[in-house]
Amino acid sequence: MSDIKKLVNDPLKVADELLDGLVEAYDGDCEKVGRRSIVKTSIPAGKVALLVGGGSGHEPIYHGLVGKNLADGAACGDIFAAPSPDIVFEATEAVNKGNGVLYLYGNYAGDVMNFDMGAELAEEEDIDVRTVLIWDDVCSAPPTEKKNRRGIAGLVPVVKLVGAASQTAQSLDELEATAKKAVLQTRSVGVSMAPGSIPASGKPTFEIAENEIGLGMGIHGEPGVKEIPMTTADELTPMMLDLVFEDFEKDEEVAELSAGDEIVLLVNSLGATTMMECLICLRKAKEILNARGIVVRDTIVGPLVTCQEMAGISFSVTRLDDELRTLWDMPCESVCYSKMQS
Repeated sequence: MSDIKKLVNDPLKVADELLDGLVEAYDGDCEKVGRRSIVKTSIPAGKVALLVGGGSGHEPIYHGLVGKNLADGAACGDIFAAPSPDIVFEATEAVNKGNGVLYLYGNYAGDVMNFDMGAELAEEEDIDVRTVLIWDDVCSAPPTEKKNRRGIAGLVPVVKLVGAASQTAQSLDELEATAKKAVLQTRSVGVSMAPGSIPASGKPTFEIAENEIGLGMGIHGEPGVKEIPMTTADELTPMMLDLVFEDFEKDEEVAELSAGDEIVLLVNSLGATTMMECLICLRKAKEILNARGIVVRDTIVGPLVTCQEMAGISFSVTRLDDELRTLWDMPCESVCYSKMQS
């Protein structure tokens, strides 16, 4: 693993240098703020602001989800590490336009602790802050304990929906309610076949046997459901989607997925898994969903939530109601994800 070739300078400065590059990729629409945050250069006065964030190394998320009808800013941590409270506070100050700031990020202990501390700093400056955690990984806790789950690739549709809602939300309460609904209707499951690496050391993020797949493993190699023998795309895809279907069925707060439901489907590569593999899995996923009468309103496919050169794939399903459908159809544009007018 230490022989992996990476085009970097100082391995200890990659988080800062990648942020500088990301700012350049936005061509003037975003700027670097404070120690390590990225913020839109134009945020309307009085807007309810949306701040996302998390560890670097998973590009293009989270920091690539700042843009038109998306997040207003992102607080960026070091590689696979939460942004520090001062970074969160600097980003909060920068996006605040007098009508409150919603924090929206994945449910990881370090992020929760540091964002909470950042919120305390913001509240000392009379900035109203609310937090909604993304916990879409169905393999990390049962439905009765879903608020203890990890946030994985479902963050992409969730941030897109909440970013759209933030354009017209009149209050922080209103935006918070929409965010909670988007999270509740989003479920994901992932698998891992080979680890990524930590640029500063070249060490793998986890270990797994050559002939095994980690079913339900997290994006950092966190434990999943079990390790299974290496298999085919057509055998693995229904195994993964069944976990999503089963979760909707068992969760008393939502209805099960049924014929006529409209969803957004995300097929995500964790970095090394190719578009070829994602498309082969997508083909099988659509076959399964069509057989159930579930309507795929939009499909997203590609490496959006990554872990360096980690081999793996995840499926995310977001069910749309009338409100979420309208928000989904709103066009958006960022380095990570862009959507044309429906």
